[in-house]
Amino acid sequence: MLIAAWLVHLYTASGFVLAFLAAQAAIEHDFRFAFLYLFAQVLVDATDGLLARAVRVSERLPWFSGSKLDDLVDYLTYVFVPALIVSRALLVVDPWTTVVPAAMLLSSGYGFSNVNAKTSDHFFIGFPSYWNIVVAYLFVLQLSPDVNAVILLGLAVMVFVPIRYIYPSRTTILPRTTNLLGVVWGAIGIAILWQYPRVSRPLVLASLAFPVYYFVLSFVAHARTPRATEPPARSAGQRYRPSEAEPGRSEAEPR
Repeated sequence: MLIAAWLVHLYTASGFVLAFLAAQAAIEHDFRFAFLYLFAQVLVDATDGLLARAVRVSERLPWFSGSKLDDLVDYLTYVFVPALIVSRALLVVDPWTTVVPAAMLLSSGYGFSNVNAKTSDHFFIGFPSYWNIVVAYLFVLQLSPDVNAVILLGLAVMVFVPIRYIYPSRTTILPRTTNLLGVVWGAIGIAILWQYPRVSRPLVLASLAFPVYYFVLSFVAHARTPRATEPPARSAGQRYRPSEAEPGRSEAEPR
């Protein structure tokens, strides 16, 4: 089973390769495949935690941090490559071509480093850096560069606003509905990317139903959930460990 544990970590680490392929495609202006590679990584990210818990990687490889590996992959694929696409696809123009990607990178650097960015009851605190999804929508909707800049800068600010956003794959609030809608949304997303550059705008608009559902559910949950469930403040260097609130899971496992 030690081999199985390493295979799970290798599965998580495949996100590095997908990030490289996505970045390479973006540099070559092949944005459809850039987003498809990013979407493939979302699938890996949504399933590697389940596999890790199934083979108990934290027990077999306690010295190897799957959580840190997961964070490294996530920053590349959820933040860095989308910021690169913003620049290469000219989703914003001067004087915002450096400012906007920098805001995305720096705000998410803070978010990923915040030890209290996740709560024990499966919420993210602040906008959870879903830049890959945001940038994909801006790309297919073909909004004006100024509107894109306002949206991206606004979300960069929202990283610092302590609103609680649900953790889709682990939420206890309407989990079946959320996961089912997420699967349907994912299938529609693949169809949209495959249609590019002749994208069905009604299909794109219909797909927005899930992001709207996500934000509304998050805001309602934020308003109704007692703040007592948030993790207590920790000193610098003391990380929030999922195992503190989730028996059987340790920092060695990816999320």
